[in-house]
Amino acid sequence: MYILGDIGNSETKIFIVSSNYKIIKKVNFTSKDINLFKLNKFFDKLKLDYKKINKILFCSVVPKSFELIKKYLLKKTRIKCYEVKNLNLKSLIKIKVNYKQVGSDRITNAISLLDKKNNFIILDFGTATTFDVLIKDSYAGGVIAPGVRLSLDTLSDKATLIPRIDLKKIKNIVGKDTTSAVRSGFFWGYAGLIDNIVNLIKKDTGKTFKVIITGGFSNLFKNSINTKVTHNKDITINGLIKISKLIN
Repeated sequence: MYILGDIGNSETKIFIVSSNYKIIKKVNFTSKDINLFKLNKFFDKLKLDYKKINKILFCSVVPKSFELIKKYLLKKTRIKCYEVKNLNLKSLIKIKVNYKQVGSDRITNAISLLDKKNNFIILDFGTATTFDVLIKDSYAGGVIAPGVRLSLDTLSDKATLIPRIDLKKIKNIVGKDTTSAVRSGFFWGYAGLIDNIVNLIKKDTGKTFKVIITGGFSNLFKNSINTKVTHNKDITINGLIKISKLIN
């Protein structure tokens, strides 16, 4: 069995995968303030036989959390814990930008989709809203915009009279109260941002793309924008599975 994981700024996802690459178990927990007590608690839920684990791979944008999890799993399994960017990925993808500055989650997502025939834009609603551009077998670069949840929380924190709200689809553009006005601004504002950036990428590259949407708010926007998109909630784990085949 394999332990594969995605350590994000907001959430950590850990998957237990069989040797024939089927997901057996999964656990999600908040990335903030990970410690040994919490790791014991979450891994206990998985009821693992650590003797059966023979591969461990993570993509991580939080080095401190990765180091803690790596040490924890080394004690449990006595197996080396790999991070995506520490592997030689040249057989899977060509990176056309500064490799050190691309998050391993974004590289993992790119590897998940690359098929050497199509061009893709991956739109990921995470802590940041990211657009990753894949041209044939290459990662060509991307765009990073503020994350929806982060922006909502920042507005509430900085503006005393604006409450914390849950973002929902809203039909009316003009809000009748503070909550509906904020919802309209964020919903239609991000819908416009998505369509505009996708169109600008197409114009800039002179190419056509399949647009893949994933992450926290992807369900909210997938049917509410002009851009034709495909929803893929398993893009990261599929990428990790693909990359794990490089580990002997």
